[in-house]
Amino acid sequence: MCLAAGLLAALAGCGGGGSDDRPGPSGPPAVLRVPEQYGTIQKAVDVARSGDMVLVSSGVYRESVQLRTPRVVLRGADRNTVVVDGEFKRSNGITVTGAASVVENLTVRNNLANGVLFTGVTDKTLQGAGAGGSGYNPLDTAKFPALRGFRASYVTAYDNALYGIYAFDARDGVIEHSYGSGQADSGIYVGQCDPCNTLVAHNTTEHNAVGIEVTNASRGLYFLGNTVRRNRVGMTVQSNNLEALGPQHQAVIAANLIADNNEARSPEQADGGFGLGVGIGGGTNNLFERNRVQGNSRAAFVLQDEQGYPVQGNVIRSNILEDGQLGLVVQAARTGGNCFTGNGDSVPTSPDRLPSALTTCPGGDTALASPGQPRAVPVPPGVSFRDVPAPPAQPGLPNAPHAPARPAVGLPGRVDPARYPLP
Repeated sequence: MCLAAGLLAALAGCGGGGSDDRPGPSGPPAVLRVPEQYGTIQKAVDVARSGDMVLVSSGVYRESVQLRTPRVVLRGADRNTVVVDGEFKRSNGITVTGAASVVENLTVRNNLANGVLFTGVTDKTLQGAGAGGSGYNPLDTAKFPALRGFRASYVTAYDNALYGIYAFDARDGVIEHSYGSGQADSGIYVGQCDPCNTLVAHNTTEHNAVGIEVTNASRGLYFLGNTVRRNRVGMTVQSNNLEALGPQHQAVIAANLIADNNEARSPEQADGGFGLGVGIGGGTNNLFERNRVQGNSRAAFVLQDEQGYPVQGNVIRSNILEDGQLGLVVQAARTGGNCFTGNGDSVPTSPDRLPSALTTCPGGDTALASPGQPRAVPVPPGVSFRDVPAPPAQPGLPNAPHAPARPAVGLPGRVDPARYPLP
């Protein structure tokens, strides 16, 4: 039967199986079915027109998909049994360069770079190198303008050599209800956008080197209601001179659970990071509020200068930190206008007596007699990203085979952090 709903219910192409021809050269948006009509996902997205949905039935698809057409929805019929498998020999599982296109309700695994990549970078060589960082040194943002509009919903990404879900040189998007584990770098990464106008909400990242990573990503950027647990490092918010648009600034990180990021059975970071809740390296003017940060053995929050970018103007307030956990470490020469207040009266810090410039908001700027230090804990060796166990089944998109397609238009809409409760 035809798997469609709403406006899609009357579309052509519901009958014939095994054809590699698009149902029609014109007309309203269509549902293109894999493998019933198209033998591979790539064949379907190659003929998809703007507004179409590519609906993928259960199976393991050993391919690397390039989605270049705007406003296409690529959806799995079942999140846990529609699997794009890189077999540890392909770079990216799904690369999206078509504006306002969507990846939802499927699993991407075993790639040598990224699971799902949303990017304005159209150079395949640079995409294969991972899409960011030293491969660009830094990226020419005039040559590769940001992708406008993207969405990842109900995506599982695991055991990829760089990032699970990676938005780089992309803006006006949403990453939601997704899961990342076993990445050798981070489960979710948002990088090089200003303004980003992006919402990252209701995701879970665990068993990665870093749960969530934010680099040179600024303004209109929200991380709300996520669970970041059992990674080696929970979250990093940083500036990097290997990428454009530094310094990073003005993100909102609120109502997240950032817990127990001391996971030995996770991929080891190149710099050996371990036991940290949130590391802020050269990030500026960000708000960290109403997060529950607990069980991180070295420290809950660390402030440090990074690659010539001083860490400045960050507000860390009204978070729930457990008694005894080292709440704040300031590894910088100056307080830099950062502030740390309302996070619990019995939470130790390093330095142990914070200057008044750090304990009221807005913070002041004064020199520190000596930088603080995280707690010294043994750092266990990591494991290969290839060896992190597959995750359990995850909740899928409701009524996935029949729900109407929603291209990534007008995202993220109005964002109200106050609507996200303290975890």
